[in-house]
Amino acid sequence: MATDSTHSTSQIDTHPDLMALRGRYAEASAKPISGLIEGLCLLTGLYLAISPWVVNFTGFTGLKVSNLITGIALAVLAMGFGSVLERTVGLGWCAIAIGVWTILAPWAIAGANAATTHTIVNNAIVGGVACALGLATMGLGMLGGRKRGARAAGAGNANAHR
Repeated sequence: MATDSTHSTSQIDTHPDLMALRGRYAEASAKPISGLIEGLCLLTGLYLAISPWVVNFTGFTGLKVSNLITGIALAVLAMGFGSVLERTVGLGWCAIAIGVWTILAPWAIAGANAATTHTIVNNAIVGGVACALGLATMGLGMLGGRKRGARAAGAGNANAHR
């Protein structure tokens, strides 16, 4: 079975729904809050990666490796949010998953007896921030559409009253 090389799949690029979605994401990513969320997410990931050495996770090699890997992953994810929001806004759940893992990691990796206060507090705070930023990133995609929809509904109501 041969494929038809003359048939172009780029017709989807001009689909009105896709164009509207891209416009909505472009509008949301142009807002100052978008840059703030992306920057905070990047800083959170970088801090998570270096936190075992900042907080001094002595004797917790597994937790050090976990924080380093998840921190780098969160920082790379944040760079994706900053560069191509329209393609990565759906990945906000990954930041939430990283945050939840960060909160649970002291017990999951080091065990109940090995976890100390400074590892638990550090990971709980950083994990909570990562979860909040993941939710905020997921909400960025809705920013452009809600206001436009509200304006359109308001204009429709104003026209209906005339």
